[in-house]
Amino acid sequence: MADIKVLALVGSLRAASINRQLAELAAEAAPEGVTVTVYDGLGDLPFYNEDLDTEDAPAAVVALRAAAAEADAALVVTPEYNGSIPGVLKNAIDWLSRPYGSGALKDKPLAVIGAALGQYGGVWAHDETRKSFGIAGPRVIESVKLSLPGTALDGKHPRENAEVAAAVRDVVGKLAAEVS
Repeated sequence: MADIKVLALVGSLRAASINRQLAELAAEAAPEGVTVTVYDGLGDLPFYNEDLDTEDAPAAVVALRAAAAEADAALVVTPEYNGSIPGVLKNAIDWLSRPYGSGALKDKPLAVIGAALGQYGGVWAHDETRKSFGIAGPRVIESVKLSLPGTALDGKHPRENAEVAAAVRDVVGKLAAEVS
């Protein structure tokens, strides 16, 4: 069986964000037979505009849709901004939801995890992200969750916390198991 390809979308553009680190950990800790690729182009996307969504869509949009089409599943790793989804991630959801009814992630399994500074670890953003992606077309795996308060890592990289590393590996394994 060929490797299962998981596309990781990170809701924070900051290079040293905890969520980027969690996505990198997912790539490092993926079980055998699973490849996780962290997508780096979300910051290049223009705001969704139906006037731009034509056969000549912007290159950044074409690249995102191609990466999503090649993936077997998606892992969204996101913080919470002001109690909701970061704008860059919501914009990606909007681009990936088109063309309506047949977006690049349609019917593919998707899980949402992440960390945020609040005591609840971004639960509101994760719930909103699941809801938006669920409407956009992927098959959201509600049972695969991981929400970490930023303080849980004590300023260290997530890979330095054995519990977090094991939880991320488990999430990736469960997501991969949903690929049909």
